[in-house]
Amino acid sequence: MKSVTKPPTRAERRKAELRQEIIDTAFLCFAEEGYHATAIADIASRLGIGHGTFYRYFSNKRDIIDHVIDDLAGRIIAALGTENAPDAATTLDEYEAQIDRIAVALTEILIADRRVAQLLLYHATGIDDELTHRLYRLLDTADTLTAGYLDHGVELGYLRADLDTVNTARAVTGMVIGAIVYSLREPDDVGMTGVSTAIHRLLIDGVRNDRAPRGTS
Repeated sequence: MKSVTKPPTRAERRKAELRQEIIDTAFLCFAEEGYHATAIADIASRLGIGHGTFYRYFSNKRDIIDHVIDDLAGRIIAALGTENAPDAATTLDEYEAQIDRIAVALTEILIADRRVAQLLLYHATGIDDELTHRLYRLLDTADTLTAGYLDHGVELGYLRADLDTVNTARAVTGMVIGAIVYSLREPDDVGMTGVSTAIHRLLIDGVRNDRAPRGTS
């Protein structure tokens, strides 16, 4: 007999909500003040809870930064699911629309709120070697995902057959990181629109198979 999953109780829902609130508040403290300048007391005080409450959910400050990174990475990966999955597009037009959707989603996560990029690029990398290597693995994951989009396009014929998908994916990751750094340096720079347009054109014009039809296959 198939078991039925019971819905969470009110207490369980509140526990999950508070845990997420602690993660969100820790993110704000780390991104605005830096990891080393933030104490557990700062996180607890900002959220309005006691130290004991914090320690019921997380072991220490190093534990909470891991969960903050997990949360941000999860948001990025979620933006690449379903209609934006590597194998979702079947034509060049669908690939271009997919690139546009991903650009919007990543902009909302990584550029619209500057604190996300500040934490990932500046604060988290200097904490310890383990976390630095973990962030490097996030870059590897980004490379692998991007290569998946490109491999799929090559397989279906709407991207160039001679495309070096592995190194092109690494180049795309580098362009995205560069755009994020530029946005941090000049958040109100209208030139960012030009940078975004240039990246978009490279991801379409630079890799497409000109002989492939653009519409539905």
